[in-house]
Amino acid sequence: MNQAAQTARVTPTRTEPVFAAETYRPPFLWAFAAAAALFVLYAITLAPTTAFWDTSEYIATGHVLGVPHPPGNPTFVLVAKAWSLLLSPLGLPVAVRINLFSAFMTAGASFFWFLVVHRILAYFTPSELVRRVGAAAAVIVSGTAFTVWNQSNVNEKVYTVTLFTIALMSWVAFRWRDRVEAHSGQKTGRWHDDNAMLFVLYVLALSIGNHKMAFLAAPALLIFLVLVKWRSLLNWKLYAFGVPVVLLGLSMQLYLPIRAGLNPVINEASPTCQQDAGLGAAMTTIFTDGKADAGCEMLGSVLRREQYQKPPVGQRMAPFGMQMANFFQYFDWQWSRSLQGRQGYLPGARLPFTLLFLGLGIWGAMEHYRRDKKSFWYIGTLFFTLSIVLVFYMNFKYGYVQGQVINQPETEVRERDYFYICTFSVWGLWVGIGLTALWLRLADNLGRTRKAILTAAPVMLVALLPLGLNWKYATRAGDYAARDFAYNLLQSVEPYGVLITNGDNDTFPLWYVQEVEGIRRDVTVIVMSYLNTGWYVKQLRGLSQPCPRPGASEADPTVIICQRPFDAARAPAFYAAANRAPTRAIVPLTDVQIDQVAAGYAQQAGEGMTYQARGQTFTIQPGTVLSPAHQFLAVMLNHAWGDRPIHFASTTYTHAELGLLEHVTRTGMSFKLVTPQEAQAAQLTRMPADPNIMQFTGGYMDIDRNRAMLEREAQYHGLAQKAVWADDATRNIPMQYTYAWLALSTAERVRANEQQAVRDEARAQEFQALAER
Repeated sequence: MNQAAQTARVTPTRTEPVFAAETYRPPFLWAFAAAAALFVLYAITLAPTTAFWDTSEYIATGHVLGVPHPPGNPTFVLVAKAWSLLLSPLGLPVAVRINLFSAFMTAGASFFWFLVVHRILAYFTPSELVRRVGAAAAVIVSGTAFTVWNQSNVNEKVYTVTLFTIALMSWVAFRWRDRVEAHSGQKTGRWHDDNAMLFVLYVLALSIGNHKMAFLAAPALLIFLVLVKWRSLLNWKLYAFGVPVVLLGLSMQLYLPIRAGLNPVINEASPTCQQDAGLGAAMTTIFTDGKADAGCEMLGSVLRREQYQKPPVGQRMAPFGMQMANFFQYFDWQWSRSLQGRQGYLPGARLPFTLLFLGLGIWGAMEHYRRDKKSFWYIGTLFFTLSIVLVFYMNFKYGYVQGQVINQPETEVRERDYFYICTFSVWGLWVGIGLTALWLRLADNLGRTRKAILTAAPVMLVALLPLGLNWKYATRAGDYAARDFAYNLLQSVEPYGVLITNGDNDTFPLWYVQEVEGIRRDVTVIVMSYLNTGWYVKQLRGLSQPCPRPGASEADPTVIICQRPFDAARAPAFYAAANRAPTRAIVPLTDVQIDQVAAGYAQQAGEGMTYQARGQTFTIQPGTVLSPAHQFLAVMLNHAWGDRPIHFASTTYTHAELGLLEHVTRTGMSFKLVTPQEAQAAQLTRMPADPNIMQFTGGYMDIDRNRAMLEREAQYHGLAQKAVWADDATRNIPMQYTYAWLALSTAERVRANEQQAVRDEARAQEFQALAER
């Protein structure tokens, strides 16, 4: 082969595509290999159980076919359940199966991204080696970006499914273009080509049942359609068939009112329709996204996500400039998160790598524009919608760490980088394209030969940097922290106890342990943030209602029937003597009374405000804002306390708000409400009357019971030796162990056992050190 011919094979002209549409052949086996490699990576770093935030909620609802928080995500629930059943013959735990579902979704997205990038690179070079290596580099960068990786080795959210659907639709759009261009000038095949649009419409409609984020691909798809074949918009058959296709996809949402009406054990916001509403009312509500909800008001409320009460986008929750700064903070994390991990807002040592991958992505976008403008405008519009438009639309408060750095008290409760998983995945594609363009440029400078291509190839190893620089913070291998915290908290509660919790992280893992692992289902978990709603109080009443006959609750463990039994075989042995079933539900209110309280408003407690419970008078802290949740809780205390134990999770301060700080005893990871007579009968140790001490110990301490809980019954899985605590917003969790051991140390000092107190204090310091890592 002469030099000219060899050069033509390596470096094509920049004005014409390398391959015409009719000659292009996608490398499916290579795409599969790349996707399989990422799946193995996610499996190696997979969470072995649940994790904090929404992981437990989605694993549990997928397992019991429940209804997660609005908008309900029915597509995710049903597909995750099917996936779990498919893997059940392997004998894997439910959590591992559904975590693998997330890994599979991102790996599947990488399969289609490989094909997309390979097609784009066909406009760069005829070298199949370069195209395949370039596409592989793109999906490696895309798949090991911190947020993408960290969301793919645990099923924390539904966004990996969104990523899969966007990648799938992108590849279908690219193949549609090839079909159109292959048939250019022909009169046949036009309608057959446009079938791809019907498929895309179906996927878009179906994906709404997972999350609306997939719809952010619609502007890019529309622009691509206009650039490639605008006449398709005049195809009346597209509209005639498109309407039923969309309705078919949206029909997945019917799961919500149907399943909610069956009263599943996890049924958030209870998205039901009235019995006489009918299927037509439900579909109208779904098709209008809850805007027309006659007869389906609760379903409409869920679809509109009313419980979150987000302001209109014109009313900024933080300045748009600061919201973009928060976005760039997350962008900075993507390529070297493990460097200076706790300095999450300021880049520091990450800066060189951030600039490198920023520059490579910009270079890739520029080269992409020069080589093929149509596909550039698709990817460009997609990235713009998934970044700037999404930042504007989501309208977040100051970021969690961002607010701490600039001393802003109103922040998000956690980092929201997961909303941009698709954004960073798409940027990784441009990084891979930029690396490939750099590779070709270096090969040009070395003489435009095949040998030059191989000589310049090591530059592609840059794609492996995020793999190494994100590993420590992205991996979830061996992480049992959330599951063990939930287990330890539940086992701190006496049989048939009520456990009041605070929010996501001290509630959702409890649901997982109860509904998936079947541990301590007798405990009635009450999350204060939901107790303001009537639907939740009604569900709690049903869950705590005594059964008409033994075993009635076991007829279907996935739905609310009646009080579930205490299983002594899966609880500490010292609870055997306290195994007494309650005689009544935790609230005596009717539906009408519940709705009336829930419709009330919060009011501030004045000086000396008191209430009665179990024949005793308690004083509420002055200035405490009393919500409907506090009112429901006061009713429960008066009605259920004495019939069953009342516990408060150590993560909540509700007992102090209700004036109960001196009337509780520390029980492992919870505080149990006791009367002075009960404390005396149990010979509990009275703690010093100092609020700074009692907030960790309670007014009393059962030292032997607490030691048994922390030393023998609690499960840790080497938690104190964990290399890093990667999530700033959950550092209060290891501190709960710190407080528990400090409480025990304090109690030992009260009874003058200094040596044991020092040992307990050393254990407390181990967990405090973890919270600071």
